[in-house]
Amino acid sequence: MASEYRLSGPLLARLLGFFLAGLGLAVLALAVAGGVLGLPAVITGGVVLAAVAIVVAGFLLTRRSAVVRLDEDGYHVRLVRGAGVKSARWREVEDVVATEVANEWCLVLRLRDGRTTVVPMRVLAGSPDALLKDLQSHLDRGHGYRRIM
Repeated sequence: MASEYRLSGPLLARLLGFFLAGLGLAVLALAVAGGVLGLPAVITGGVVLAAVAIVVAGFLLTRRSAVVRLDEDGYHVRLVRGAGVKSARWREVEDVVATEVANEWCLVLRLRDGRTTVVPMRVLAGSPDALLKDLQSHLDRGHGYRRIM
């Protein structure tokens, strides 16, 4: 059974605020350029609507897409810059630790060949404990282990 963990609300709000501020600056620059160059209002309005549509589409895609996906074969990490290995099979995972990296709590999956995947806990919505338990059960199944109790 696959599990997905999405972006946290505060991070998503911060990203949306950043893009809206950028959109506001772009609209202001377009309005000034339209006034200086004498562009028709229809062209200016069309460009503004296109920019708004791009931001809304990006927000909806980001909101709905999973940052971490755990399935029967392995894991997949998206939208995390500097995560390292973005996906691997469960057989490749040597161990998982929750540790502090650059003053931030992260989940680190260490692979048998020495590579790692680092996922900051603050980017994920939901409980870190739930993610760790889910990850442990997927990892146990991937290695063929069964719980006794």
